[in-house]
Amino acid sequence: MIRILAVNEEQEIIHLSSLEDLKHSNIDRYWVDFNAPSKEEALLLQKHFQFHPLAIEDCYHHLQRPKLDHYNDTHFFVLHALHPETLAAEEVDMFWGTNFIVTFHYSPSKEIDEAWHRMAEQQKFREKGIVYTAYLIIDKLVDEYFPSLYQIEDQLDEIEVRGKSVPVHILMNEIFEIRAKLLKIRKTIVPMRDLLYRVINTEKIEGLKEHVVYFTDIYDHLLKLSEIIDSNRDLTADIRDSYVSINSYRMNTIMKTLTVITTIFMPLTFIAGIYGMNFQNMPELTWRWGYFVVLFIMFGIGFGMYLLFRNKKWFD
Repeated sequence: MIRILAVNEEQEIIHLSSLEDLKHSNIDRYWVDFNAPSKEEALLLQKHFQFHPLAIEDCYHHLQRPKLDHYNDTHFFVLHALHPETLAAEEVDMFWGTNFIVTFHYSPSKEIDEAWHRMAEQQKFREKGIVYTAYLIIDKLVDEYFPSLYQIEDQLDEIEVRGKSVPVHILMNEIFEIRAKLLKIRKTIVPMRDLLYRVINTEKIEGLKEHVVYFTDIYDHLLKLSEIIDSNRDLTADIRDSYVSINSYRMNTIMKTLTVITTIFMPLTFIAGIYGMNFQNMPELTWRWGYFVVLFIMFGIGFGMYLLFRNKKWFD
């Protein structure tokens, strides 16, 4: 689907039905959105707009890294949206010209829809024009990064609350899943942050300097998002290391207890092994009280070793 929002010379917002209507002389500026276009509609990037072939190629080949390329008086952006469930990056391409914005995306975009309705319903498309439109598109994309990160923070808080009642291996699986999510989001946010840094420092985009404060605000949001990701990754690493240490401590305690028990039974096993031999000339075997004496000696050795180890606090 192709939708067109335009402003005429009388500064009236109008919705056009076809690209041919853009040839009217009274069109001052416009925004064309290729929303999940068909193959025939996608070819209009070349046939109608005649954008640079390299930029068009980037539109057709999904998924590019967020970037900014300058082609004469047209500036080509590759932007990323985040799928709220899978956290997969969804590409949104944008052509920014002197009096136009062209957005191109194969997947339906809630962020683009919100920006579209806001520009259509408010006066800012009339007053602030193309630069503000580009800002609003990027701003909507970046704003939708926050809910995904806040959801991950809630998961970490939940893990800390129920950490003592859940087996360690389950918690470890959840921690590694969260770290994988953070890594996936980071692969989108960091390139977008670098892209916005280029935008606010470029001198090739006409009219940007007067509105650079808007893009600086987006850059600040991306810095905050990067800090949230780094802090959450550090937190997951701390939680992981803590549970690994606890698990190692428990294992060491178990091994120490088993070692002490084995040490106590070693002399008892030795005595039982001696009197278990089938030699004929063993005087203790014919002694009437020999069995009870040996049991008493074994009990005494075992109890004495237990007291020794307990005094050394090996059972603590």
